[in-house]
Amino acid sequence: MDDVLYMKEALKEADKAMQNDEVPVGAVIVRNGEIIGRGSNSRLIKGSPLGHAEIEAMQEASNALKNWRFDGCTLYVTLEPCVMCAGALVQSRLETLVFGAKDPKAGAVGSLYNIVQDPRMYHRCIVRSGILKKECAELLRIFFLKRRHRES
Repeated sequence: MDDVLYMKEALKEADKAMQNDEVPVGAVIVRNGEIIGRGSNSRLIKGSPLGHAEIEAMQEASNALKNWRFDGCTLYVTLEPCVMCAGALVQSRLETLVFGAKDPKAGAVGSLYNIVQDPRMYHRCIVRSGILKKECAELLRIFFLKRRHRES
């Protein structure tokens, strides 16, 4: 199944973030079966609140397409997008969003809000969730367990 294949690529990006002591979230954007954008969390490295995996992948995909519109594109991300990223997905007219683990504290695609499918918005995304959710959640669990251990 393509969703599993591309989510595994997003997990590779999440692992890159974890290696840099960033929250392990990774994303890839696919169009016509080709990965056109990759991203991993980079807030600490870049010192920017915009350093989310989705935003990084969107920037790379935008450069590849030479366009800000993501018609026909699918974003795969290991964690449910936040409000900022969900808003950016609507702004870019992303066709499909696929995510792994839910984010009950900050998720904006069903957990706290559902920005990408809100009927009041001018664009809505197709959403599939729970793809490799155990693997995605486990990476986050390990990261925060290590962080708590270091801080104690």
